[in-house]
Parts: sequence; structure tokens; C-alpha cells
Amino acid sequence: MNHVATIAESVAAGARALTAHSDSPRLDAELLLGKVLGLSRAALIARDAEAVSAECGRAYAGMIARRAHGAPVAYLTGSREFWSLTLNVTPAVLVPRPETETLIERALQLKSADAACTVLDLGTGSGAIALAIAAERPRWQVTGVDISPQALEVAAQNALQLKLARIHWRLGSWFDAVPAERFDLIVANPPYIATADPALANLAAEPRIALHAGPTGLEALAAIIAAAPLHLRSRGWLALEHGATQALDVARLLETRGFSQACTYPDAFGKSRVTLAIIQTQH
Repeated sequence: MNHVATIAESVAAGARALTAHSDSPRLDAELLLGKVLGLSRAALIARDAEAVSAECGRAYAGMIARRAHGAPVAYLTGSREFWSLTLNVTPAVLVPRPETETLIERALQLKSADAACTVLDLGTGSGAIALAIAAERPRWQVTGVDISPQALEVAAQNALQLKLARIHWRLGSWFDAVPAERFDLIVANPPYIATADPALANLAAEPRIALHAGPTGLEALAAIIAAAPLHLRSRGWLALEHGATQALDVARLLETRGFSQACTYPDAFGKSRVTLAIIQTQH
């Protein structure tokens, strides 16, 4: 008679299989088995002695295999926790990352919750940044832009699910989607990985357009900085996520385009990640 694996045994086996393929193999194994069984991580622990059916075992093995071949957990489960929000995620969008929460933290501090504020999120993807800001600042007017219709569909679904329906979604490349509009705050997590960066190989499952913009990795950042003054109100802010080694280059680009008070902040891992600057007068 074949042995029927328990939840605990299945998690342990999945974690072993992912040891060489993930920085968090046990967490990945728990999330994937939880998806198959429809259980939270807490429930998995509470019910760890229960048997996993053969059908669920096969589905779980398939997920573990796909994870071992580079598929992000968020694509396999269809969701990702970000800023206390549960977001739907598909291969059409970048998987939201903890580093990006630094951008939101800093953006929220620029104006009071009661102040009138119009916000533009460029390259919104799953809508993570726009949705997090809208959830924290109900009075602010938020617009999310993306060049991908599939990404905007994911963002709109997330807004509906989270009951944040007042966000405006626009299709287009950067400011082309808002040609005559100005905002108090522009936020962006654009592609910033350079062509030759070996990190790209480990991110092959995610949309390349959201990761890579050119040889130096500064191309999208430079384009946004160059055009932003025409879309900011007086004393408007630009807040950008960038690579850990790009802070000085980003600050220089901001200075050449008339921005001042540039300040860079580290993410939770201590790496330079977000730079903010203000434009004093309309251009």
C-alpha cells in the first residue's frame, strides 16, 4: 500500500525540492500547498497531520516543478501580499516587491491626508502603488498609467476587488496617456535593470518591458525625469524607485531638469532605492 503524505511531509518535501531554486524554500512550499488545498499558512500548521489526497499531491508537485524552473510564486498562486493589500498577479505584470513599499512610505509623507493632492503612477502594472496610495489617502485623486492593456486589466480588477474604484486608469506610454494634465505628485517604479545585468536571467518569467529599458538601465528614468516638469504643478514632487547603484545618476538627472531638494532613501534592506525631488515652478 502506497504511503499517503501528510501536509507536514508534503511541505518538507517541497521545501527540499526548492532549496537550490529559492531564497525562501519553505515559505514557497507552504504558499503553494496552501493554494492547492485552499488553506492559509496558519491552517496548514494546525492541520499538518492531515493527509494530502493523490489529486492534490499531483497538483502540488506540478507547482513545485514550475517554481523550480523559475516561475514566481505569485504567478503560481495568482496573488501577492503588498502593503497589507492582497493583489491579483498574472504574468502580464511585475510581481510587487517589498522594496517598492519604500516609495509609498515616502510619497505618503509629502502631503497631509486631508490636503488636496493629485497623483500620477507611471507604469502602474498590477496597480500596487496606485492602490496602496488610494487606500491610505481616500481624499487624494489617483491616476494609474500603463502601456500594457493586459496590465491595466489586472490593475482594474484589483481596484474592484479592493473597492477602490475611484482610481482612473489610462493606457499609454508614460505621459502620452495624460498629455495635457498636471499633478501634485508623480510616482514611478520604471524598468531600471541594465541590458548586461545578470539579474535579468533570474527574472525571465516576468515581463521584460517592466524590468529592462536599455544598456545603462537609466533610460526610462531619464525619460520620465525629462518630461515630468511639464506635468507637475508648482512645488510638485517626483518620486522614483531605482537601482541600488543609480542614486547619484538619478540625482544628477533631476538637477539638470530643474528639480531641487533631491533626497535618496534606503529600502528595508539598506539599499538606496527611492529618490524624491521637487519642481519649484511650472515649466
